Amino acid sequence: MTAPLDTEGPAAPPRSNGELVFAEPWESRAFGMAVALHEAGAFSWPRFQAALITRIAVWEAEHDHDDAPWNYYQHWLGALEDVLAGQGTVSPDEVTARARALDRRPPGHDHPHPH
Repeated sequence: MTAPLDTEGPAAPPRSNGELVFAEPWESRAFGMAVALHEAGAFSWPRFQAALITRIAVWEAEHDHDDAPWNYYQHWLGALEDVLAGQGTVSPDEVTARARALDRRPPGHDHPHPH
């Protein structure tokens, strides 16, 4: 089972020359988590796509294309949280607690330091 990624439309991930584009390491991890959970049967892809489209639509309605920072993978991760919390796989409190724990880690904690 492979995630049928959109190539056009609001749920389509950023691409450059047909290849997926990630600006930060966490973005590729969030992408990989969603795909892996889908492939493991945790949720259907249409359910995830609908949650992603909803997240993007809400952001667009609230920001009306002003200068607010846009990050596709923030919406991707939020949609994943919505799907998992919505079906009871994980509670919103667990997501918040884990996010706070990760936020307390020092910058660069997961990147090797050159010698």
